[in-house]
Amino acid sequence: MRILLWHVHGSWTTSFVQGRHEYVVPVTPDRGPDGLGRARTYPWPTTVIERTPEALQDEPVDMVVLQRPPERDLTESWLGRRPGIDVPAVYLEHNTPDGAAWGARHPLGDQDEIPIAHVTHFNRLFWDNGTAPTVVIEHGIIDPGYRYLGTVERAAVAVNDPVRRWRAVGTDLLAPLAVRVPLDVFGMNVRQLGKHLDLPEDRLTSYEDLPQCRLHQELADRRVYLHTSRWTSLGLSLLEAMHLGMPVVALATTEAPRAVPPEAGVLTTNPDELAAAARAFLDDAEYARITGRAARDAVLRRYNLARFLADWDALIAEVTR
Repeated sequence: MRILLWHVHGSWTTSFVQGRHEYVVPVTPDRGPDGLGRARTYPWPTTVIERTPEALQDEPVDMVVLQRPPERDLTESWLGRRPGIDVPAVYLEHNTPDGAAWGARHPLGDQDEIPIAHVTHFNRLFWDNGTAPTVVIEHGIIDPGYRYLGTVERAAVAVNDPVRRWRAVGTDLLAPLAVRVPLDVFGMNVRQLGKHLDLPEDRLTSYEDLPQCRLHQELADRRVYLHTSRWTSLGLSLLEAMHLGMPVVALATTEAPRAVPPEAGVLTTNPDELAAAARAFLDDAEYARITGRAARDAVLRRYNLARFLADWDALIAEVTR
């Protein structure tokens, strides 16, 4: 099976392209959002090939995975076929709805040609999908292995664009948290975060754009993983931290209560309890180690790569039959 998809979400795509298919990703001269091409910081297999928009006209594509509304028109323009009509298609929804969550109509709501695949049950519940066919395929992670050391007595936070996304990812919570728990923040566009929050480096240090392999070890060196997202889909960084064997402390919002069982960490909607829980792990290395082991066991059961790829193969078979 040859599948066309855009490089939109690097971590998710890295898991998806581990399957048994061939994957075609558009590439444009500027490598912009519509043509990012192959990943440069993630390990993708040789079954992922780049094609320019011009070359796609002659590309034998069996199915399209859409991830943004404009990709329906891009598919028709670049491939010369209408998704869901001339070529089988699935719309993959990564995100929680914008605006009034209880009433947000999905862009593909009320059509019956393209099923909507949500990455969490929370997302499917909160999007108004109308009569569109839907399915939930929960995340699957390439297991980086148990790497936890916890020797650095600081809390790790992984977030992209924390200034732009602000309250959605809990950036406003970092300053009061850092007073009680020193933080190391990893991700894209985090370099100026300490200055923006007016925090000294001993309370908040930023690490930007690390290669995935190094990022995993840097996280695993920290004592605890702290997840402050209020209104995002289930963060893959949270699942990666659990795979590494880290204890986690997270806001009890969106899909986190389903992903993190009580033995794997602490979930709360109270920022004071969030800080107290992180502090408790910093103060007790054995408690952190035991909890991290439980987090790894839990994530391997629910968010393993084999289950993820099998679920996608079942959906691919259904839409292409």
